[in-house]
Amino acid sequence: MTTIPVLKVLIVGNGTVGKTSLVRRFCEGSFTSSRVATIGVDFQTKLVNLPSGQVKLSIWDLAGQERFAVMRPGFYKGGRSAALIFDVTEPQTLEDLPRWREELLGVIPTVPSVVIGNKVDLERKLDPEKGRAYAESIGAVYVETSAATGVGVEQFFDTLARLAYGVPIARGPGLPPTARTSPAGPD
Repeated sequence: MTTIPVLKVLIVGNGTVGKTSLVRRFCEGSFTSSRVATIGVDFQTKLVNLPSGQVKLSIWDLAGQERFAVMRPGFYKGGRSAALIFDVTEPQTLEDLPRWREELLGVIPTVPSVVIGNKVDLERKLDPEKGRAYAESIGAVYVETSAATGVGVEQFFDTLARLAYGVPIARGPGLPPTARTSPAGPD
């Protein structure tokens, strides 16, 4: 019997950027436009097929509100990769990503990341180049998504799984040439 590796991945960003909606779209195939804020952390799991075999993602969707900041570092431990998510309709959410990254790096100094520009189905207030430039500046992959329509969601989680497992990142539109992979494979 083959054991399927379980990989803890982290989903972070300001409240209301659509973290929970992206996780639900990926795990359940559904979208609900009105959601209650995540309290602390929410968990989901899903099997993902990679070229080297199946892995199980343990997806940790962390609350974005400042009042939960004291709890988050404990939840970061053991994370294999992280998604830094912003809302393309709210410029402040992109401006806040360096703070999120610093918080992560304080616990996991070498965590590979993907930067996600979410809500591309709505009227955007940020040029895609701003998100791509930030991702390139930190050596991360950039993907744009919509939890509402499903656009980019599979690519996002495939990238997150590959980073967590340490396999090469699939190149394609919207992915910078500086995409970084994890230096080590599964434990």
